[in-house]
Amino acid sequence: MGRYLIFRILQSALLIFGVLLLVFFMVRLTGDPAALMVSRDATPAQIEAYREATGLNRPLHVQLFDYLSGVARGDLGNSMERNLPNLQLIGQRLPATLELALAALILAVTVGVPLGIISGMWPNSPFDYIARLIGLAGQTIPSFWLAMILILVFAVQLRWLPSFGRDTFTSLILPAFALGLGGIGQLVRLTRSTVLEVRAENYIRTARAKGLPSRRVAWQHIAPNTAIPLISVIGINFTYALGGSVYIETIFSWPGLGSLLNDAITNSDFPLVQAITIFIAIFAVCVNLLTDIVYGLVDPRIRQV
Repeated sequence: MGRYLIFRILQSALLIFGVLLLVFFMVRLTGDPAALMVSRDATPAQIEAYREATGLNRPLHVQLFDYLSGVARGDLGNSMERNLPNLQLIGQRLPATLELALAALILAVTVGVPLGIISGMWPNSPFDYIARLIGLAGQTIPSFWLAMILILVFAVQLRWLPSFGRDTFTSLILPAFALGLGGIGQLVRLTRSTVLEVRAENYIRTARAKGLPSRRVAWQHIAPNTAIPLISVIGINFTYALGGSVYIETIFSWPGLGSLLNDAITNSDFPLVQAITIFIAIFAVCVNLLTDIVYGLVDPRIRQV
């Protein structure tokens, strides 16, 4: 396990380093960073003053060293629009994004996995057709379109739920469903295919030959073995929820990282855009590392890789 853990940590560290390099050079490949970060009405003298104040006039390798050392210290720069540290702004908005992403993940797991097990246990049954239809809908309906339909039906016409903000628990229902439906579809289809594969194993035939009820075979023998491939998919769904929350948060005016990123792009606050991009990328890599560790604990065969 120690060798496996060290390998995954080194792999994640290299991936984070690659992301930092990519962000650093992408900003500079689009043109003069100083000209992009000041207002469009700035004079050449003002651009040069900003370039000198931020160190953008120094050699590229010096800028890269300062950039990497700043990220290592937790310094992601300051927002041009708000004149506050970017890390402080991210910390203020992060709880709302985590709340939305976790709600969407819990919804996807609690709905998608049981539906997939039922669909795989009784293929070509009415339950199977319903589950497959839900899975197909989850993977084909765009989240932003679904979000607007949910607002139109449940907030505007029926007036059951709020359409924006983060005031009460009811404010979480619509954005969590809009963000989690894609995960439901993916988990239904993956769980179903995994159950169908596990059902053909010899130990399942042995359990049935002993006269065990189908329900007991499903929940005591099939369900635990389908959990192994689902672990990595659940981790991927969580990172997808973090990235996909950008437009969902904007539609529902949810005060998270997504709406903060949208505001930063609208106001051309490039230091804040860069900081949010770096933070989300590092967070996603850490989540994937944690997923790999759990995967290795559950399945000893993975630790031999």
